[in-house]
Amino acid sequence: MDVPLTVADYELAAAERLPPGVWDYIRGGSGEEQTLSANRDAFARHVLRPRFLVDVSEPDLSTVLLGAPLRAPIGVAPVAYHQLAHPEGEVATARAAGEAGQLLVVSVFASRTLEEIAAAAPGPLWLQLYWFRRREVVIGLVRRAEAAGYRALVLTVDTPRVGRRLRDVRRGFAVPPGIVAANLDAAVMARAHEAVDGESALVRHSREQFDPSLGPADLAWLCAQTDLPVLVKGVLTGADAELAMAHGAAGVVVSNHGGRQLDGAVASVDALAEVAAAVGGRGPVLVDGGIRTGTDVLRAVALGASAVLVGRPALWGLAVDGEPGARAVLDILAAELEDAMVLSGRPRLSDVDSSLLATRPG
Repeated sequence: MDVPLTVADYELAAAERLPPGVWDYIRGGSGEEQTLSANRDAFARHVLRPRFLVDVSEPDLSTVLLGAPLRAPIGVAPVAYHQLAHPEGEVATARAAGEAGQLLVVSVFASRTLEEIAAAAPGPLWLQLYWFRRREVVIGLVRRAEAAGYRALVLTVDTPRVGRRLRDVRRGFAVPPGIVAANLDAAVMARAHEAVDGESALVRHSREQFDPSLGPADLAWLCAQTDLPVLVKGVLTGADAELAMAHGAAGVVVSNHGGRQLDGAVASVDALAEVAAAVGGRGPVLVDGGIRTGTDVLRAVALGASAVLVGRPALWGLAVDGEPGARAVLDILAAELEDAMVLSGRPRLSDVDSSLLATRPG
């Protein structure tokens, strides 16, 4: 096919272009990849119950997220090292997301600087953080994000260490020379790019640099250091959503890290309704993991999501055609969402609720 028509088409095309080690790093999950598969399988269990005799002549996908208007409730999830997919890296992704009227959440392991990304971005940016052992590293990133105009922070809490990703272990994967975490100093990134036997370099790095003692008091401390809203990413239960909101979070991201952390964890979309109920409208609830079509986006909104985030698809688009490829992936999702809203008789996001869904037996 000359022109990819779906996200799945971009996945196939990217697999042909990326080096095998990079492809496995982007595509793979942890352990036996049960959760990686579950993220996709779970969507199929939620079947749609369309309504008709509804005026759908003027569909409206727009929303507002933490004060930022978006053309569609879609954004790019934080994924490290976009230069693995294309030399322009996150700068290209930022332009693509902004021109699509969508959100970009920048990984702390971005391969372009926060300032370069902000200068290129016509749309809203959030910055994702890990909880490093050195607090000055975290605060330094927060101050840079504030100065560069980022609109929110996203603290990932599901990574006291990086999960055992067997594809990376088997290949001895390390980030290729010339691609670096552009926003972290050499001390933080020491040995992060050195291949080792029996363990990926990234797993070893996480054990050395991530602080596994992260708790509610640390979240409250971070929230007190900045006027930016802080969202907590990696929430899969109502109890953790309540804990996050009680300690200053402005919202949560329902996520199992794309199936890359605890293998066997619940699929993100299966945890979504419980988490959304616990948050109870006090802040936005986003979800990532396995979203590949506009119909998936519609299902997520029906289950309580304010917006969705996609990670791998954006990198597939970058790998195929740089900025235009990433933009095409995001446009495909938005166009498919509009089709699904019209065909289900829900022309506005405010019309989408749990009455749209039924659970497939078995």
